[in-house]
Amino acid sequence: MRRLFSCPFFPPHLGLFLVLISSLLLSRAALGQAGAPTPTVRVSGTISAAATREPIPGATVQVQRTRRGVAANVDGDFLLTALPTDTLLFRALGFKPKRFALSGTSLSQLVVQVALVRDSVKLSEVKVTADRPDRASINRALRNIKRPAPAVVKVPKKAPPPKPLFAVDSTAPKAEKPTVAESNVDWLYDQFSHEGKERRKMEAVKAAEAAEKARQARSQYNKAFRDNRGYE
Repeated sequence: MRRLFSCPFFPPHLGLFLVLISSLLLSRAALGQAGAPTPTVRVSGTISAAATREPIPGATVQVQRTRRGVAANVDGDFLLTALPTDTLLFRALGFKPKRFALSGTSLSQLVVQVALVRDSVKLSEVKVTADRPDRASINRALRNIKRPAPAVVKVPKKAPPPKPLFAVDSTAPKAEKPTVAESNVDWLYDQFSHEGKERRKMEAVKAAEAAEKARQARSQYNKAFRDNRGYE
C-alpha cells in the first residue's frame, strides 16, 4: 500500500478513493441480490384416476415445504403457486399418494396431468360377538312369530223332529162359515148384553162429539162473512 501511494503516478488520496468506490459497488450488488423477488411457478392441471381417467373431486395438492395446499373442484382441476425447488404431494381418499418434484424449473407456469392409482386396503380380522338385543328387536321378533290358529268349536247338530207313527194330512181343514142361527144369537147378545149397551153408548158419544166439532168449525168459518143468512 505504501508503494502504491508512494508511486509518482498515484497520489495517496486517490488510492483511498478507489477502495471506497469498490466497497460501495460490492455492497450494492449484495443488496440487489437480497432484495430481488423470488421466482414462483403457477402449477395447474387435473387429477384423475389412472384406471378410469375420471376426475377425482376433492383431491388435495400440498406443498411439502409449507404443508399448504388446495383441493380440486368437481372436475378434478386445481391451481396453486410454489417455488421452482418445491415438491408437490397429491392425495385422495382411496388412492395412493403421489409426489411431483418441480426440479428447479425456469417456467413461470406449468400444466400437469396427475393420475392416481387406487389403493387396496386390507381389513383386519373382524370378530362378531353376541349382544343383548334391544326391546324393539324383541317386539319385532314376537310380531313375526306365527300364532296358532284358534281351535274350531264344533256345534252339535239339532236332532231332526220325530216322524209320526201314522200318516198325517198336511192340509188343515177349512173354517166353517157361521150359520143363520149363530148370526141371530150374536145380534141378540149385542142388543141386550151389558157390553153391547156400553159399546153403543160410546158410539153415540163419539158421534155427538164429531157433530159438535163440525158445528164449531162451520160457525168459525161463517164469522168471516157479514151476511150469512141462509148458509148457517
